[in-house]
Amino acid sequence: METKTVNIPDISCGHCLAAVKREAGEVKGVKSVEGDVATKQVTIKWDAPATWDQIAVALKDAGYPAK
Repeated sequence: METKTVNIPDISCGHCLAAVKREAGEVKGVKSVEGDVATKQVTIKWDAPATWDQIAVALKDAGYPAK
């Protein structure tokens, strides 16, 4: 399992965080998405067939690009 913690500066509320969790969670292979609105950090855990590139594209397409 791979894990990555990223900053997502556009998270400003619980709704934003829920959208990030939903969009990243739709990538096949993503196991968990946890985040904190105050720190704007999100930790994502995944297995194959998911790749970080696929997850990053899903976040960007949802309007919440990881930095």
